[in-house]
Amino acid sequence: MSTNPPIALITGGSRGLGKNMALKLAGHGTDVVLTYRSNQAEAEAVVEAIRKLGRHAVALPLDVGKASTFAAFAGQLRAALKDHWQRDRFDYLVNNAGIGIHASFADTTEAQFDELMNIHLKGAFFLTQALLPLIADGGRILNVSSGLARFALPGYSAYAAMKGGIEVLTRYLAKELGPRRIAVNTLAPGAIETDFGGGTVRDNADVNAFVASQTALGRVGLPDDIGGVAAMLLSKESGWINAQRIEASGGMFV
Repeated sequence: MSTNPPIALITGGSRGLGKNMALKLAGHGTDVVLTYRSNQAEAEAVVEAIRKLGRHAVALPLDVGKASTFAAFAGQLRAALKDHWQRDRFDYLVNNAGIGIHASFADTTEAQFDELMNIHLKGAFFLTQALLPLIADGGRILNVSSGLARFALPGYSAYAAMKGGIEVLTRYLAKELGPRRIAVNTLAPGAIETDFGGGTVRDNADVNAFVASQTALGRVGLPDDIGGVAAMLLSKESGWINAQRIEASGGMFV
């Protein structure tokens, strides 16, 4: 990695956990490229917040569910790195973008399954592949999973299956990218108060109370509980952590 400030690419960095990660990383001295799917104004607001923290940031559009666009996105990213940083590599990739679909196993449709697959597993797989030439040797990749890959709550079988796949992929990436000294880890958040999945955990008092009652620390997680963990796992101090699944759930269902 270069001696310049590190650059992180965070997919889905315009809102929710991705936004918090972007701000936390900026607070730790990292510049940020964040992607957004449709809301450019929302993304640019995060860019401005990062600039107020004294770091540089750029927002680029990307639909992680459309692998056919990844080659073109890699070209856009290469141009942004050159124009804004005079560099041809970035240091940290955070595969964070995602959606939530709640449906029982019996009622899950093929269309729902395919959408989750394209975004959470196929998207992360082939986006990482497309960006490998742009990731600096000695860099780091952080794949976002979910506590639902460890414990089972009815209605999330398809979503959790994709996240289970991401956790296996993490180990393979760590093995295969080891010669380039690229460390790859999984961050698995528990239930967090965001607008994810329609904001159920945040807005439904019964769901919120249930999650809190099943969490050792006695409350539901907040975005700030996750962003700091991402910054930690991407820091030089965590350089020897590799091929690991780190759950940040406050101790759900222990």
